[in-house]
Amino acid sequence: MKKIFLTLAAALVLQGAMAQNSAVTNAIIMQKNGTLDKARVEIDKAIANPKTSEKAKTWYTRGEIYEAMAQSPIYKKSLGDTDGSKIAFESYQKAIALEGKDSDYGKQAAQRMDNFYGIALNAGVESYNAQKYDEALASYKMANQIRPQDTTALLYAAFASEAKQDYGQARENYNKLMAINYKSPQMYNRLLQMARQEKNEAEAAKVVQQALAAYPNNKVFLLEDLNMTLSSGRGTEAIDKIQKVIAADPNNSNLYSVLGSVYEQSKQPELALAAHKKAVELDPKNFDSQYNLGVYYFNKGAEIYKAVNKMDLKTYQAKGKKMEGDGKKFMEQAIPYFETAIQLNPKEKAVSSALQKAYTSVGRKADAERLAAQSK
Repeated sequence: MKKIFLTLAAALVLQGAMAQNSAVTNAIIMQKNGTLDKARVEIDKAIANPKTSEKAKTWYTRGEIYEAMAQSPIYKKSLGDTDGSKIAFESYQKAIALEGKDSDYGKQAAQRMDNFYGIALNAGVESYNAQKYDEALASYKMANQIRPQDTTALLYAAFASEAKQDYGQARENYNKLMAINYKSPQMYNRLLQMARQEKNEAEAAKVVQQALAAYPNNKVFLLEDLNMTLSSGRGTEAIDKIQKVIAADPNNSNLYSVLGSVYEQSKQPELALAAHKKAVELDPKNFDSQYNLGVYYFNKGAEIYKAVNKMDLKTYQAKGKKMEGDGKKFMEQAIPYFETAIQLNPKEKAVSSALQKAYTSVGRKADAERLAAQSK
C-alpha cells in the first residue's frame, strides 16, 4: 500500500509539472500554426504562472509571439494600444537575465534583440516624422539598449528631444554621445544653439571649449570663442585668439580689421596700422579698415597741428613751418581712405565730418564745401 501511495504521489507531481508547461507548449504549437492571438493567450497564462514565469523558455517564446504579432498586418490590430515590439524586446531581455547570454535561450534572445535594432530605429523615425516625439524617443531608447555603442539611436533621440524643446534631455543624449567618443561639428552647433535659446552664456562658453578641444582649427568655433572674449572686454587675450582664427582663415579681411581694432584698444597703433592695411589689401571694400586707416593718419596730422598751435612765435619761426608740412602730409594720406569709406557708406556722418576737416586742413576748401552741401 505504501509503494502504491508513493507512485501515485509521483504521478501527481508529474501531472502538475505537465499542466504548468502545457501553456508554453500550447503557445508554441499555436504560434507554429499561425494562430498568434490564441498563442498570445496561452503564453500570457504561462507568464502569470509562478512556476513557468521563472523559465527562460517561457519569456523567449513570449518574445517570439509578440514580435510576430507586431510585424503582422492582421494580428498587429488585435494588440490595440499594446506595443508588441516593446513587449517582445522586454521578454528577450528577461530570458537573458534568467539564464545568461551563453545559454541556448540567452543566445537566441540576444540574436533576436539585435535584429530588433533596425525595427526600433525605423519605428522611431516614423514616429518622429509624424511628430509623435515621445513614441520616437521610446523606440530610440530601445535601439540604444540593443546597441549601446551605436551612435545613430542616441543622435536621433537628441533630435527628437530638441523637437519637443526638452533641451535637458537633448543635452543628456549629446553628452552620452560624447562619452562614447562621438564627435561632429553639427552636434556642438546644436548644443551651442540650445544654450543660446536658454540664454545660458556659461553653458555656451562651455560648449565652445568642448568644440575647440575636438576641432581646434574649426574657424566657426574659433570665431565664437573670439566673439565671447571680445564681448567680455578681454582685448589683450583676444589678440592670440584672433591670430589663431586668421591662421585657419588667412584671407578673411574682417579678421584683420578686428585685429586692428583690438590693437588700437591695446595702445599698439603701429600693429593696428599693419592689420588694417592687410584688411584693405584683402578687401578694398572693407569699410571699417578704410575708415580706421583714415583716422590713423588724420590723428597723426591733427596731433602735429595741435602742437603747432601751441607754439610761441619764436618756436614757430624755428620749426613750425616744417611741422605744418608734416601734418599736411599725414592729412593727405588720410584723405584717400576717407574718400573710399564714404563711397562705401555715404550716410556715415563720422566719415563725412572727418573728410571735411581733412580737406580744409590741406587747403581744399571747395571740396570741403561740396561735401558739406551733400551732407545737408
